[in-house]
Order: sequence, then structure tokens, then C-alpha cells
Amino acid sequence: MAHTLATELGPFGVWQMGLTGDDGAPTQELLDGARELEQLGYGALWLGGSPRVRQAEPLLAATSSLRVATGITSIWDEEAAVAAEDFAELNDRYDNRFVLGLGVSHAALAGERYRRPYSVMVDYLNALDEAPRPVPADRRVLAALGPRMLELARDRAAGAHPYLVTVEHTARARAALGPDALLAPELKVVVDTDLARARETARGYLRFYLELPNYTRNLERLGFTEKDFEGGGSDRLLSEVFALGDVDAIRRRTDAFRAAGADHLTLQVVTERVGQEVPLAVYRALAPALID
Repeated sequence: MAHTLATELGPFGVWQMGLTGDDGAPTQELLDGARELEQLGYGALWLGGSPRVRQAEPLLAATSSLRVATGITSIWDEEAAVAAEDFAELNDRYDNRFVLGLGVSHAALAGERYRRPYSVMVDYLNALDEAPRPVPADRRVLAALGPRMLELARDRAAGAHPYLVTVEHTARARAALGPDALLAPELKVVVDTDLARARETARGYLRFYLELPNYTRNLERLGFTEKDFEGGGSDRLLSEVFALGDVDAIRRRTDAFRAAGADHLTLQVVTERVGQEVPLAVYRALAPALID
């Protein structure tokens, strides 16, 4: 089922946070960036920050072959009926290039609505299946980290789009998903030949995520401890959840994730202005090394 989607997405995509107006619409910089990313050969643009499905439309309109995915739409923020209707309209209009990424987000972000996340996700998928125009399982992916959600991604979706993971988690996820489901992990990238400076850039961004229990619990399952979460992350943690260094070092890390079972890597280039720019210069530098 997911092999077709993996082929569509290609080996590498881009995960982008921010760059939307007050109405949620992409800025001109993001639209122009999407066009260039398509020209560079990246197969997909993943919209971070819990976007609604409709926010993908201007990006689909601005491109001709790029897949646009939500990475992820929060099931607390978007009603299943609305997601299904918008999904159908976008794919009718734009050659089936939209992929619905879904997730349960975090209690700190969802607030009082956050309850029984696994059960609510099951109910949400049921609602997508029962919509007047159902969202096909092979066009939706789940932000799965733990074993139960990975099994759900295998059984009720095309596969998984996990965030803030390691090579070891990728191997475990592949084992849980089996050989046929899509596995599309996000990987944070800092391109900087000064490793100490690269780590500081990484820590500046990672601090926020280390305050979210969904991520730290998953990292603890992989052998990290509270000490690894202090001060924005230990060197050991950074080396596992980031690709740091020059272009060759980034290629070695992406090769490791692919060897562990990733079909498609969604690269998030982290700079001091993350979320405020599309760092096209870095994506240009990476493209010849990554994209055949």
C-alpha cells in the first residue's frame, strides 16, 4: 500500500515551520521557497506547526509536482469532517498531491481537550473512513512514536511520520510497521563546520521540545535520561536527533536513517532564524549530495 506513496514522496522532503500570515496562509517567501525546493528535487514539503488542511492549498497551487503534507494536523484543532472535505477538494484540484499527516499533539498545547489520545485518534480515523468522501488510508500518515501508535499507523494509515527520533527509533519503527508501510521520520539538520557552534544552534531549538513529555518519554525508551535533557540536550542526545556538520556529515547521517528503514526523510534545517525563513542556501547546498 505505502510503496506507491514512498515513491511519490521520494527519498527527501523538507519540513518547514512558520511563515504564515495571521490568516494561516503561506507568505510569499514560503510560496517562492516551495517552487525552488521543487526545482531542486525535494519530493515533498511538510508543513509544521499544526496546520489546518486548507493551508496547503496555496502551496499546491504554486507548484506542479511537489507533494504537500501536513506534519502534522492536530486532531484537536481540525474536525474530521472538515479535514475529509478539504482533503477531497485539494486532491481533486491538484492531482492528488496532498497527503494528510495527523497527530495527537501534546497536552501542553491542546489543553483541556487532551484526553485518551490513542482512543481519540482511533475515533478520528473512523470518522475519516465514514465521511461522505472518505480519506483513503494510503493517503494519510500518523505522527507515531510509541508501539501502539506505530501499530495503528501500520493498520489504519499509509505509515508513520515520527518527529524528533533517532536511527535506533527508526529501526524499531520499521520493525513495528513491517516492510510495506511508509516510514517518513523528520530529521533536524545544522550545517556548520564549527561543531561547537552547531551544537549551540541545535540546543537553542531543542530546548522547547525537551519540555514536552511525549518526546522525552520516547527518548527515555531509547536509553536517554533526564541528564540528557538538561541545558538544551547533552552532546550525546544532539548527535542522535540532529545531523550536525558539513554536507558530507549530513549525508552520512541521512544514509544511517535510510539504512535503518526510513523510506523518506523530512529534513528540517535549523538556523538561528528557524521558523522565520526558508533556508534555501542550505537546501541548495544539500541537494547535489542527497538527491540523485
